[in-house]
Amino acid sequence: MSMESYVVVHNIAKKHNVGTLARSATAFGVSEIIIVGRRDFNAFGSHGSTSHLRFRHFHSLTDARLYLKEKDCDICGVEITDGAVSVTEHPFKKSTAFLLGNEGTGLSAKECEMCDFFVYIPQYGGGTASLNVTVAASIVLHHFGVWAGFSERIRDGNKFVVAEKPLKQVGRKYCPETDNSIIEERKSRRENASNGFFDEGKSGASSANLLDSVFTEE
Repeated sequence: MSMESYVVVHNIAKKHNVGTLARSATAFGVSEIIIVGRRDFNAFGSHGSTSHLRFRHFHSLTDARLYLKEKDCDICGVEITDGAVSVTEHPFKKSTAFLLGNEGTGLSAKECEMCDFFVYIPQYGGGTASLNVTVAASIVLHHFGVWAGFSERIRDGNKFVVAEKPLKQVGRKYCPETDNSIIEERKSRRENASNGFFDEGKSGASSANLLDSVFTEE
C-alpha cells in the first residue's frame, strides 16, 4: 500500500517559517500542506518549493481532521507529551498527517484532541529546550519517509535533481478556494479568530484587509 504524508499548518507565529517548512516538505515527499485558518502565507525561504506542493485550506481543525480521516490518515502531533514516542522508533502504521505546535507554546489542548498519537524528537545536548518548528518538521518528515520507503531522488553532482517548476512562483501565496468559500470566510472571520492562522493583532488586521482587496464579492 502506498503511504503518504501531510503537514497541517495551524497557529504558526512566524510567517516566514511556512516557506522554509514548504522547502522541507517537498524535500521529504509530503503530498499536501493543509493550512487551517487564514488562507494567506509568506513563501519567503521556500526557494521555489511552494510551486511543487499541493496546498489545501480549511476554516477549522474539525474540517481538516474530517478530510484527513476520509483519506484514512493517522494524525500525529509533534510534541513532548507523557505518552509521546520517540520518532526514532518509527511508530507509524499508515499514511500520516503531522501537526506541529506554535513555536512558543506548542500544541494547544484543541490541537492535541485532534491527534491520534504523538512523537517527540530526542535531544542530546543541554543548550536548548526545543527546536525551531521547521527543523522539527524536517526531522520527523525524514523519519517517516525512511519508514514508508519513499524512493530517493536522483542526484546530479552535489545536488538533487529538481523537477520542472509547474507553477509561477510569487512572494505571497493564497490557498485556492471557491467564491462561496471566500464569502463565507469573510462573514465568519471575527467568529473564527481563535482558529486563525496567525494571531489576530495588527498583522492579522492587515492580512484581512489584503484578502478583501484581492477577493471581492460579485
